[in-house]
Amino acid sequence: MQSTTISEESDKYNRDEQVEMKVASSASDSGAASISDLKAQTKRQRLRARVQFATVCGSMYLAGWNDGSTGPLLPRIQTVYGLNFAVVSLVFVFACVGFLSGAFANLYLDSKFGFGKVIVLGSACQVIAYAIEAGALPFPAFVLGYAINGFGMALQDAQSNGFVASLKDNPEMKMGILHAVYGAGALSSPLVATQFAQLPHWSFHYLCSLGVAFINTVLLVAVFGLKTQDECLAQIGQPAGEKGTSEKSQFSQIFRLREVHLLAFFILIYVGVEVTVGGWMVTYIIDVRGGGPSSGYISSGFFGGLMIGRVGLLWVNKKVGERRVLFIYSILAIGLELVVWLVPSLIGGGVAISIIGVILGPMYPIAMNHTVRILPEWLVTGSIGWIAGFGQAGSALLPFLTGIIASKTGIKSLQPFLISMMAFMTVLWALVPRTARRIE
Repeated sequence: MQSTTISEESDKYNRDEQVEMKVASSASDSGAASISDLKAQTKRQRLRARVQFATVCGSMYLAGWNDGSTGPLLPRIQTVYGLNFAVVSLVFVFACVGFLSGAFANLYLDSKFGFGKVIVLGSACQVIAYAIEAGALPFPAFVLGYAINGFGMALQDAQSNGFVASLKDNPEMKMGILHAVYGAGALSSPLVATQFAQLPHWSFHYLCSLGVAFINTVLLVAVFGLKTQDECLAQIGQPAGEKGTSEKSQFSQIFRLREVHLLAFFILIYVGVEVTVGGWMVTYIIDVRGGGPSSGYISSGFFGGLMIGRVGLLWVNKKVGERRVLFIYSILAIGLELVVWLVPSLIGGGVAISIIGVILGPMYPIAMNHTVRILPEWLVTGSIGWIAGFGQAGSALLPFLTGIIASKTGIKSLQPFLISMMAFMTVLWALVPRTARRIE
């Protein structure tokens, strides 16, 4: 009886083992097929990831193109409309209003409509703005175009930075490349704007800008298809990021973080310094150093240095440490700005301005990478969107303050103003926490 039971159990064990082997064999075959499919899918995903990243870089190229255009055209705008430094600076005021409203609107629009629709809306706003500016309408209408442009740029800046910060594949390098492309746009636009500034139809430069903005809009629609960020990331095989469990709204959580506000003001001062150098420096070189109409190319030299620094100094950032190296860059930039101020040499000043661009270049990507490190994952995209959008207002605020001061004391005040802003920017960076703190 016992022998029979043992025999039955043995037969049952053998049958179960055969079934398991068959299942394992079948699973192995299907697994091999799925691995093959995964390899093919990964290749497609990598290609799509490159296309997505290149398209986002196109938005930053447009932002750089816009910021690099103002400097060479500013003296011509001042002459055509018969304006002093204070009044012509209204272009920066209206742009600042656009940037700030765009930064606030982005927090609502992103949660309501998602990445794809918001970034396309931003690019479409720039198409409208350039169409207004190209007509060289009366000055009130002309500066209205700057407000619409600023709104669109804030949306695109926020979405582009947030998207790249969410990538898992080498985001530090991609952030550097993203902002190097901004530098490429700011490098190329003064080459065109300087030529148009000397032509009767100077405002036709904005037709070139309109063409760039229109191409950017078409590419954004074609590549992202008005989808949300999670849907776009899913297309490249990246799962959705961690979600917060707090009952408070994302808006409320972001605005409760001291780190976010410190970084936002740091970026505001940084972008303001960057655009003030690229914009008002042309007027400074013409009025103080006796430069000719070709002085607009100095702006290209500065933004060219910016582009080179954001990629060429990546190895320095990694070796020294991003937080520490930013202090070194700040001190060097202040020293070179003193050279531009105190050494009365046109060529020497131009070279120093280009090197300042190289040194300032890595600062923006470093700040964005640090934001990713110290903030909770579920707040990174929204926080970077706010920091980038709010910070973009600096590209209007500081140039406007420069114009106000210059209208009273002359453009010679540019250098001490820039040095004081660089020092303030360094203090803000020192106040930003170096490590993440536990956030509920």
